[in-house]
Amino acid sequence: MLTAITRAVSPDLGDCELTFLSRQQIDVARAIAQHEAYCARFEERGVRVLHLPAEENSPDALFVEDTALVLDELAVIARPGAASRRAETARVAEALSEYRPLQFIQSPATLEGGDVLRIGRTLFVGQSARTNPEGIAQLRQRLAPYDYRVQAVAVRGCLHLKTGCTFLGSNSLLINRDWVVGASFAGFELIDLPKTESFAANTLVIGGMVLLPDSFPQTHALLESRGFTVQTLDISELQKAEAGLSCLSLLFEVEPRVLMKHPPTI
Repeated sequence: MLTAITRAVSPDLGDCELTFLSRQQIDVARAIAQHEAYCARFEERGVRVLHLPAEENSPDALFVEDTALVLDELAVIARPGAASRRAETARVAEALSEYRPLQFIQSPATLEGGDVLRIGRTLFVGQSARTNPEGIAQLRQRLAPYDYRVQAVAVRGCLHLKTGCTFLGSNSLLINRDWVVGASFAGFELIDLPKTESFAANTLVIGGMVLLPDSFPQTHALLESRGFTVQTLDISELQKAEAGLSCLSLLFEVEPRVLMKHPPTI
C-alpha cells in the first residue's frame, strides 16, 4: 500500500531556512490548514498517511522528504546540507525503521532527499546547495549491492533538483532548463515550463494524477494539453518557506503483512 510520512507544521515556520527566496511573513494558521488539505488529498487517493508531530526548534521539519530516501530494499537516512536541519532525521529514522533496514549518510557528506529523483532503477541526484559530491558518492556506495544506478546532475539557481525537474511518468519530465541541464536526461521527453512559472516543476504524481500548486495556471493548461490529468492544491503559505509539493512527504510502498503490525498514525 502506498504510504506517506508527513510532519506537522511548526509554529516557528516563519524562521525557516531560505536560500533562493526573500523572507515574507507566513500566516502559520493558514499554513497548517493548507498542510492538512495536502494530507487529506493523499487520503482521498487511497494513500495511508503517517502523521509525525512537529519537531521542537525545527521550523523546516515539515519538509520531511529531505531527511531520507526510501527504496524497496532499504531507507537511506540523509544528512541535510543546512546544519540547522540535521536533528530532523532522528525521528524519521525511528519511524522508517519499522518498515526498512537503514543506512546513513555520514559527515562530511551532505545529501537531501529533494535532490533525488528516482526513475526506475536510476537515481538522478542533484549536486546543489544542499547535496555535495561526497553525499552523492556515499549514496552510490550504499546502493551498490542493490543494482541502482546513481547519476549526478548539476543544479544551479534553485534549492534542489526536484525544484527544477520532476518525473511525470510516460517517459516525460517537467523541467526548468535554466536550473537543470536537460542533457542529463537524454532519452526522456522534456516538457519545458512556461517562463513565467519557474517554480512549477515540483509536482507529485499519485495514481496517474498530477498534483500541482494552484499558483501555476499556465503549467496546468500545458500539462492538460499533453494529456495529463491534473488536480491543484493551494500551498501559497508553504511556498513562502521554499516548499514544493514533493518535499512535504516521504512516499513508499508497504506490504499488507507489514501494515497489520502498525497503526495508521504515529
